[in-house]
Amino acid sequence: MTEVPSARGAEVGRRIGVGLMYGLWRPRVLGAWRVPATGPVIYAVNHSHNIDGPMVMGVAPRPTHFLIKKEAFVGPLGRFLTGIGQLKVDRHSTDRTAIARALGVLSDGGVLGIFPEGTRGVGDFASLRAGLAYFAVRGGAPIVPVAVLGSTDRPGRLIKGLPPLRARVDVVFGDPFEAGDGSGRRTRRALDEATERIQKQLTAHLENARRLTGR
Repeated sequence: MTEVPSARGAEVGRRIGVGLMYGLWRPRVLGAWRVPATGPVIYAVNHSHNIDGPMVMGVAPRPTHFLIKKEAFVGPLGRFLTGIGQLKVDRHSTDRTAIARALGVLSDGGVLGIFPEGTRGVGDFASLRAGLAYFAVRGGAPIVPVAVLGSTDRPGRLIKGLPPLRARVDVVFGDPFEAGDGSGRRTRRALDEATERIQKQLTAHLENARRLTGR
C-alpha cells in the first residue's frame, strides 16, 4: 500500500510558508475565496521562479501537497520537503509511486499542487504536459488556476536569485473548473481533449490576472 503524504505535515508547511513569504515579501492575494473549502482540489500554478511553489503554499487558504522534481530531495532539504507533505516525482519516467501518492492526496480530499508546464520557464502556460489532465479526470478533482506574478520582475540586491526583499508578488486564484467532459473517459484522446480545455482555461486566467494586477 502506497503511503499518502502527511496532511498534518502540509499544514506545518503552510504555516512556515506564511511566516517566510509575508516576512520576506509583500504578497497580494486575489480570489482565494474561490478555492473550494473542502474536497479534492488541484492548484494549476504557472512556474517562472523557484519561489512560486513556496509562495502558493504560504498564501493559499488550504494546505498544499506539491509535486516536486526528485532532484530537489537531497540531504536536509529532501527530509524537510518530505516532512511537510510534499511529493517527490521523477519527471523523466512514469513514476507510479508518485502517481499513486498524488491520487491518494485527492482521494483523502486534499489539495494537490501541480506546475503543469513541467519545468520552470516563462510561466505562460504555453506548453502543458498531460499529467494535470490525468490527475483531474482520474481523481475527480476540480482545477483551480493560480497565477503568480511579479516573482521575476527584477533580481534582489542581496540574493540575485530571489525577488528584492519586501517586493510585491501577486497571487491570483481563478474559478474552479472540471477538466473532463463529464463522460468519465480516461482514454488517450479524452486526456488530450481535456489538456486542450485546461490550456484554454489557464491561459484565459493568466490574461485576466495580468489585467487585474497591471502586470
